[in-house]
Amino acid sequence: MTGLTKDLFRLLIRFAVLLGHTPAWLSGHLVVITICALPLVSAAWFLRERLTAKILDHRVRYILQPARSFDPCAEEIIRGAAVLLRAARSGPWWAPACAKAVRIRMRADGTTDAPLAYSVEGHVSARHLLSTTPYDQVTVQRGRPVRDRVRQHTLRAEFALAGDPAATLRQVPLQPDPLQPIVDAVAAVRADLGDLAEVVLDLQPVPNWRLRLKRWQLAAAARARAQAQARKATRRAIADTDTARDSVTYQLAHLLESGFGTGVPARRLTMPVRPRPVDTRQVWGRLADDIGLVRLQLLVRCASDHKGRAERALKTLTAAMDLYAGRSRLRVDGTRLGPWQWSANHTMRRRGFDRRWNTGRLHPHTDSWLNIHELAGWLKPPTVHCRQPLTAAALPVYQLGEPLMPQGWYRSPDGTTRLIASPLSESLFSVSVGKSFYGKTTRAVVQAIAVALAGDGVFFVDPHADSWTAAAPFLAHDQLRDRVWRIDLTGRHDTARLPSWNPLGMDAGQRADEVVRATVDSFGLVLGWDDHTAPRATTIFFKALEALVEINRLAAQAGQPAAQATVFQVRTLLTDPAFREAVLAKLPAAAKAWWTTTFTGYGYDALAPVLNPLDRLAADPVARALLGAPTGKWNARAAMDRRRIVWLCLGGTGPTQRLLVNLLLRDVFRAGLSRGDLPETKRKPFHVWLDEMISLDQAGAGSTIADITEQLRKFGIRLHVLVQLLERINAGTRASLLQNASMLSTTAGSLDSVRAVTEQWHGALSVRQVAELPRYHHALSFTAGGTQRGPLTVRGPQPGEVFAALRSDKHLGDLTQASARALGARAAATLHRIADQHDQKVADFLRRPTATPRTTKTAARVELAKPTTTTEFE
Repeated sequence: MTGLTKDLFRLLIRFAVLLGHTPAWLSGHLVVITICALPLVSAAWFLRERLTAKILDHRVRYILQPARSFDPCAEEIIRGAAVLLRAARSGPWWAPACAKAVRIRMRADGTTDAPLAYSVEGHVSARHLLSTTPYDQVTVQRGRPVRDRVRQHTLRAEFALAGDPAATLRQVPLQPDPLQPIVDAVAAVRADLGDLAEVVLDLQPVPNWRLRLKRWQLAAAARARAQAQARKATRRAIADTDTARDSVTYQLAHLLESGFGTGVPARRLTMPVRPRPVDTRQVWGRLADDIGLVRLQLLVRCASDHKGRAERALKTLTAAMDLYAGRSRLRVDGTRLGPWQWSANHTMRRRGFDRRWNTGRLHPHTDSWLNIHELAGWLKPPTVHCRQPLTAAALPVYQLGEPLMPQGWYRSPDGTTRLIASPLSESLFSVSVGKSFYGKTTRAVVQAIAVALAGDGVFFVDPHADSWTAAAPFLAHDQLRDRVWRIDLTGRHDTARLPSWNPLGMDAGQRADEVVRATVDSFGLVLGWDDHTAPRATTIFFKALEALVEINRLAAQAGQPAAQATVFQVRTLLTDPAFREAVLAKLPAAAKAWWTTTFTGYGYDALAPVLNPLDRLAADPVARALLGAPTGKWNARAAMDRRRIVWLCLGGTGPTQRLLVNLLLRDVFRAGLSRGDLPETKRKPFHVWLDEMISLDQAGAGSTIADITEQLRKFGIRLHVLVQLLERINAGTRASLLQNASMLSTTAGSLDSVRAVTEQWHGALSVRQVAELPRYHHALSFTAGGTQRGPLTVRGPQPGEVFAALRSDKHLGDLTQASARALGARAAATLHRIADQHDQKVADFLRRPTATPRTTKTAARVELAKPTTTTEFE
């Protein structure tokens, strides 16, 4: 042994001796060492806390807003999770580990349209990662940091991984959405009660050294269990052998085998049981994968200003976490001993919970390690497979007189019901489908009364007059009575009081070309006239109306509106040569030329298609009374501008009634177009309801309805259609209604009829779900806040439950008188007498020399445009 080797050996011996004396020296100088080390430890802890606070003070938040059709695949979710984990690693190199985490926040405070707001948070250095998303149907917006006021009642809960640490959570499919239980749990949150419910997930990639240490611990524990089981099995085998040797059966068997007198049998040795080999990958479980492993901090906080609501929300959220329960599960961290509970809501733990909640700091000792595949359902916003109840913020509650249109009674997940409504400014056009006696008309009556209370004009076409019976007790209220115009066309006896209307009248500033075109279109649509099927009838009727409208213009200028011709004078013009010559004498030369050349070549067979429908119209007592007088107080433009409540009650849906409706609808269309002379801000909304749309469409009104939806939105006209079967409407009209409908609803019905509506919702409600709705229930969607709400299911409202405070049965008589007075209604016998004598009155006017005009068209038009009060027509 050389000298160097000896010196090295001596050095090792001294070092070993020194190590042997070290414990004694440390124990003897423990106080001194502690005093010296305490400032260093305190300084290190203080520096760590300052660095952590500095990192956590610079965090950003991004809100993820998914589209209604958002439906990601598993691969997209994994890619999004990879981005989040990369963002969690962002930050300065010196940042403590507890500050390097990314947070997913799911928040419900009742102030947003969706019940659950989904956002991600992280260090500002990761903003370029957090602001991007692999989902093409998700919008990412920068959000403000969350700052909440203090509620009177606040409950907290922290969830930790329990059970087998290597076992995975229950595998939850992506359809239905795993977030559905959380959405249902927070759907009852109400902002007016100060409710708040939040779930946050803090994620951090697991460091490699900690993963290796954890794997070693799990493997060592598994080997220890295997050895313990082997020892236990060996002891059990030895005990079983000894028990067997002491038995009579064993001794007799031994004697029979070896013979008597051979002595006591030798003792057999039992081989020890070998421990089972440990499959490390099976023992590691989720920890076997190096990629995608995260540390999870799951915190829940519920608050409210009303006692009991926060506790109920926390219980429902806790139950929602049971969705993942298996051999491994997420449970509330804490213990309970009788009335005492050691949880995050305990006074001693509350401060630490709130600090981690407010800053995003990760608990340094959390052992909740999960793979991102287990959390896939929470790593994306709610998808199309998540049924999202609408919050009170998304669904305004109807209040009397507010600019809202009631839609129905909506039942919230917490069992409360409220009458939801859509803003009138966004209730433009609607289509209501469903079988008879299922509440379509009743719901429309409620909406019409609500619109009238809000101050807008109403025109309700009721083919059978049943809706008037339901609406009249509420329209008789003092707020509405003076605005009501009831056009009652149901009475067929001579004493029935009917209004009068001259579609060819020029005494209210109408434009001659618009009047002629509207009347010709109405007759042509009902009778099926066009340039291909009835070119001569269309031309003759057009020229006759053109001539009579010119006569009416002269009569209005001369201050003799009572001498204006009506549609019934078309027959006289075509069949009476003397009357025709008197009319031609008043016409300009250009208009007279057609009558003296082309018309003379027509025979009676060319006139019959025009005369026959006019004869049938004149034979109807209601039509003759309504259209036979030269003047009347019905004026569609005045009804729009003066916010009148017009209720058109028909006696059925026969040819005559359909023609009258067509005439009135074309007049509404003409009047709507004439509002172009008003500034857009002064075009007061005018809502039109059309019941029994099938009969109206078959009568030719479909073209008018399509024109209204396509052209009159900018002029303030709103249209609401009620129909039993959407398929029975003309394809062009149906396409126009569905294209422009801001509200769509249906009751129960056959699968084929319901399918036409559910297809517009892209499968959000199945055909069977809608087809099996109870009576008076509606599946609907509407627009509010610029976003489509629904589809959802509501119970149809009844006028009595919504407007009980307005019911005025004792004023029904006053309502009838006020309406008749406003429209100048007269007995049918009087109007018939005027119609019968009107040919002569027009002829007398034609024989007179042309008088000096008292009022020009321009003056009349200016007079109409002046602001008026609600009682001008009275």
